[in-house]
Amino acid sequence: MPSPFPSLPRLLTVVFVLGLGGLGGFAPAGLFGLFGLAGPPVYAAAAIIPRAPELAATSYILMDAVTGRIIVEENADEPLPPASLTKIMTTYIAMEEVLYGNLQLTDTVRVSRRAAAMGGSTMYLEARTDVSMADLLRGVIVQSGNDASVALAEYIAGSEDAFADMMNQYAELLGMHQSHFMNASGLDSEDNYNTMSARDLALLARAAINRHADLYPMYAERDFTYGLSPDGQPITQPNRNTLLFRDRSVDGLKTGWTDAAGFCLVASARRGDMRLISVVMGAAGEEARASETQKLLTYGFRFFETHRMYAQGRAITTVPVWSGAQSEVAVSVEEDAHITIPRGHRDSLRAVMELRTPIYAPLAAGEVLGTVAVSMEDEQLYSAEVVALQAVELGGLFKRFNDWVTLMFTGDGGGGGSNEVDGGDEP
Repeated sequence: MPSPFPSLPRLLTVVFVLGLGGLGGFAPAGLFGLFGLAGPPVYAAAAIIPRAPELAATSYILMDAVTGRIIVEENADEPLPPASLTKIMTTYIAMEEVLYGNLQLTDTVRVSRRAAAMGGSTMYLEARTDVSMADLLRGVIVQSGNDASVALAEYIAGSEDAFADMMNQYAELLGMHQSHFMNASGLDSEDNYNTMSARDLALLARAAINRHADLYPMYAERDFTYGLSPDGQPITQPNRNTLLFRDRSVDGLKTGWTDAAGFCLVASARRGDMRLISVVMGAAGEEARASETQKLLTYGFRFFETHRMYAQGRAITTVPVWSGAQSEVAVSVEEDAHITIPRGHRDSLRAVMELRTPIYAPLAAGEVLGTVAVSMEDEQLYSAEVVALQAVELGGLFKRFNDWVTLMFTGDGGGGGSNEVDGGDEP
């Protein structure tokens, strides 16, 4: 904002260093310096974090679902056969169609002969019968039905080939750079196959969890009943994700197996405020994929935490405003800010806020005033713009003249160097 008087000092940058307290988040560390001079962080004794477990699998990754931070990875970018993990993309697209209102869960789908004839895992669909969208989703998620996958693909896109094109377009939108799809089920052949990387699967799982909160609980269902056996009994099939029966914190997502892919599992678990996503590809057996996944989840929950730094709309600090009806304004971030850190290492965090100064009225609510960045041992974990929480109107003539005189004689647009700055939020 231009100065209301011609001879005020030019804009400068003030750097605030925000120290982290122990139990309650950030504690004031004061204004260490002006014009880019910041005081050194003080590091407390930190808990020891052991090295990550090494898994008996071709590829694996562990991600914090809230922050997207990768905690463990090995060979995570190699394109591999995903087997039925493909179906996470199939159901993702179906749920997107429901989310956008293009389809309803109550829609009736006519099963084609091609869909009903699919081999491998099956929902036991019969050709030329009608099935609801909701039942097909459960047939894919719980029963891993190849027939249900093709029925969904044909209903959404007209053909499985056209649906595969949609899958590739969604992969591009989600940043899944090592994925390519040719079918909706993951039941591959020599000339019709899919590839996905562990990192891409973690990205897809995170998008499904965040975007489809109302439908995501389907992934936690332990069984699903559909169809009748030859003797007229209802057919109930259990969810192949055995962790749903072992660990109450696990609530999804999908298993997969073929000779080429080995045994695979994408899982998500939530404990307290932390949600983790794990991907294990190419394990030796059904029990191995579950136990190796459990190793990743145990390591992540035991030695890391998701820490909320700042809450949207909650003041980080207040900063001086010149020529305004008010002399200061509260600043905050535009979205909740979370970071993933090793447990016991909060005191190693260092937050630096850079603000333009002097800050002149008038100010609009939401106007960008600077940035805040959080780092640990020289690694930046978070950065975002900080904005004014309230509008500040232009002050009266006397207020503006008084501020002008103050600035002319002190040159202090940042508040005189004695302001204490509060930062951080409750964990």
